[in-house]
Amino acid sequence: MEKLTKAEEPVMQALWKLKKAFVKEIINCLADPKPPYNTISSLVRILEEKGLVNHETFGRTHRYFPVISKGDYRKGLMQTVIKEYFDGSLTSLVSQVVSEKELTAEEVEELQKLIKKP
Repeated sequence: MEKLTKAEEPVMQALWKLKKAFVKEIINCLADPKPPYNTISSLVRILEEKGLVNHETFGRTHRYFPVISKGDYRKGLMQTVIKEYFDGSLTSLVSQVVSEKELTAEEVEELQKLIKKP
């Protein structure tokens, strides 16, 4: 799965939130300062070329919607990160995350439940 660029990510986040949206609606969902219409229109078309977004046509305008869910994208992205940066080892990933931050007792308990989950 191809990783979203820094410019594409907020557009996809907006589409995941809105479910279906015209370019103006996507822009309204983005942080200030608002990017130009043409910029977002181009980014949405790039996302469509990548197979992440599709559209419905209404006359001369398009309403865009995500083809991949946020959860599926996140899952694919994590698989790529584990493969490329942790040599395919989930244990190495978890070790890295755990070593970055002191875990609370609640977090340890949650992790133990996840590990024991069938």
